[in-house]
Amino acid sequence: MKRVVIFRNGTAHDGKVFLVTNSLDELLVSASDKFGVQYKRFFTKEGGEIDDIKLIKDDDILYVSDDQDFVKPTDSEANKENKKSVLNANPMNEWILLNIGGKIFSTTRSTLVAKEPNSMLARMFAIENENLMIFPSPKDKSGAFLIDRSPEYFEPILGYLRHGQLIVDRNVNPQGVLEEAKFYGITSLIPELESMIIDEIPDSTAAPLTRRDVINAIVKTATSSELRFQGVNLAGADLSRLDLSYINFKYANLKGARLQGANLSYCCLERADLSSSNIEGATLFGCKMVCANLENCNLRGTNMEEPHGNRTNMEGVNLKGANLEGSQMAGVNLRVATLKNANLQNCDLRGAVLAGADLENCDLSGSDLHEANLRGANLKGAAFELMLTPLHMSYVAN
Repeated sequence: MKRVVIFRNGTAHDGKVFLVTNSLDELLVSASDKFGVQYKRFFTKEGGEIDDIKLIKDDDILYVSDDQDFVKPTDSEANKENKKSVLNANPMNEWILLNIGGKIFSTTRSTLVAKEPNSMLARMFAIENENLMIFPSPKDKSGAFLIDRSPEYFEPILGYLRHGQLIVDRNVNPQGVLEEAKFYGITSLIPELESMIIDEIPDSTAAPLTRRDVINAIVKTATSSELRFQGVNLAGADLSRLDLSYINFKYANLKGARLQGANLSYCCLERADLSSSNIEGATLFGCKMVCANLENCNLRGTNMEEPHGNRTNMEGVNLKGANLEGSQMAGVNLRVATLKNANLQNCDLRGAVLAGADLENCDLSGSDLHEANLRGANLKGAAFELMLTPLHMSYVAN
């Protein structure tokens, strides 16, 4: 982005630095707000009037006027040096300290603003506060701006902003970097990170892993490290009664797997294929199953009701023909999920989100739907016999 130094008409001192935005009107508004006077016209230092923002060049000196013609300033040598110093003291070179999750990073304003001018960081540290959409966060005792995010995943992002190359160390999960790139609004990084994640997914056509393979991996992995079976082939594997909590199974093939009685709490099963698998009696506290395929899956008697309120996320999941009879599903997110012909008899669905879900021919007999959100759901042919809560109570929005 261009920057200019603007003086009030007829003066040769007290110039202020502005970023040139999208239009001349926006620049006039910024100058008016900064100087406290309603301005209408811009002039060059030679007196020519600016009527098109395209005429403005980087580091130009401009004069702003309410409605008067250009008044040539009476420059002394001291004032000339003053203007020169304003130009040389480039605020874009200012050093900034960031406290990201307890780790201090030092960088320049230009690094945070130049490459991604529409990012959250650029908007935080843009020069003109009048044009900010958000303001900088609080500072710690050292003067560093506090941002409550992961320092490990921020480091590759800062490197990218500095030199334009994405470098992710082998021990850093690119999925974590992707989430931070989305948070900070570094949009140019997102396609590259998504491609990197896809490239890391193992070949799902390879021979499936066995129960022994999974147990060996669990035993060898430190409890402080993330265990990933992302995209692996576990079709038909016997994983019953194992503690599989916190494991990343994103994109994994678990078709026909035996997971009855397993602890799948806080697992990532996003877009995993669990069709025809047996998950009866499993624990699914805080599990992420967005867009997973659980068609014809046996989920009878599963427990998704996490005592601390971390709700299981099954948004967009395919549960067509699945058996969830007697499951504890209070607060579960089943927004726009497919539950056609599913068995949900005697389920606890208090406060569940079923907005936009396909419940055609679904059996909800004996289920508790108190304060569940069924707005926009397809209830054609659904059975509601012996319900614990009148159906009209179930349309309360979250």
